[in-house]
Amino acid sequence: MPGELAGRLEPIVADAVGTAGFDLDALDVQQAGRRKLVKVVVDGDDGVGLDEVAKISRAVSAVLDANEELIKGAYTLEVTSPGVDRPLRRPRHWRRARFRLVRITPTEGAPFAGRVGHAGEESARVLVAGSIRDVAYRDVAKAVIEIEFKQPPTDELKLLEEDSCGMIDAARTSPKEESK
Repeated sequence: MPGELAGRLEPIVADAVGTAGFDLDALDVQQAGRRKLVKVVVDGDDGVGLDEVAKISRAVSAVLDANEELIKGAYTLEVTSPGVDRPLRRPRHWRRARFRLVRITPTEGAPFAGRVGHAGEESARVLVAGSIRDVAYRDVAKAVIEIEFKQPPTDELKLLEEDSCGMIDAARTSPKEESK
C-alpha cells in the first residue's frame, strides 16, 4: 500500500520540487503508527541548502494538503538531500560528482576507484590510476562517492579539465572525418 501511494504522489511531488528548481531524487511513504511518513529526497546541481529545503518543504506540504484525498489522513513530511553514500544511478548524479573520487563496481571485473570528469548521457570519463577511460553507465553495477579528507591533487583536476575541453573538440570532429 505505501509503495502504491508513493507512486500516486510522485508526479505531484516531483512537480512541486521541480517548480522550486530542484530534482526529486526519491520519494518514500511508510506507515508510522496512525500517521504516514512521507520522505522526500531532493537534489540540485549546486546541492541543496537549509533555506532551500525549507522552501521545498513548504511547497510539497501545500501540494500534499491540496491532494489530501490521496494521502487520506495525518502524515509527517521529511524533506532532505541525498547523503554522500547515495549510489550514482543517473547521468545527473555523475555530473554532480565531477572531480569527486568514486568507488565503481562494474558488472564484470574487479571494483576500482577513479575521479569523475565529464559525464554525458551514456557514460562518464573517469581518471583511473593516471589514465582516463570511458565508463558506460550500463556496465556499472554500483558506484558511490568516496569521502576524501583533503583536496584532490591539482594535477588530476587539471588533467580532467583538459580532457573535458578535448571532449568538446572531439565531439565536433567525428572519427569518419578524421580518417579522410
